[in-house]
Amino acid sequence: MGCAGSSHTKADAGSVKKIRKPKSWKHPQPITKSQLMQLRDEFWDTAPHYGGRKEIWDALRAAAEADLTLAQAIIDSAGVIVQNPDLTICYDERGAKYELPKYVLSEPTNLIHEG
Repeated sequence: MGCAGSSHTKADAGSVKKIRKPKSWKHPQPITKSQLMQLRDEFWDTAPHYGGRKEIWDALRAAAEADLTLAQAIIDSAGVIVQNPDLTICYDERGAKYELPKYVLSEPTNLIHEG
């Protein structure tokens, strides 16, 4: 009986959560791909200054830019604890919180495709 309880607790801790892409979302104003890329670059350039460890930020960026299978492997190997399966809220093993905006994880529904 005790074993079943302990394995259930491990699952609740988020250590085995499968990640997924965020639900579709809309930017307040339609933006181009280059504007989206600029927003992403600005976020990743400044994110480590808000706390947490640089190697975790680097792993989160690599995961955000990878397909789901590779992203899952990156998250697992970096020891990132996933609170939200879409990676918007994660923690490292020391308990530091990492919040990712949806625009670094997926494209908005109102993205303007430049021709």
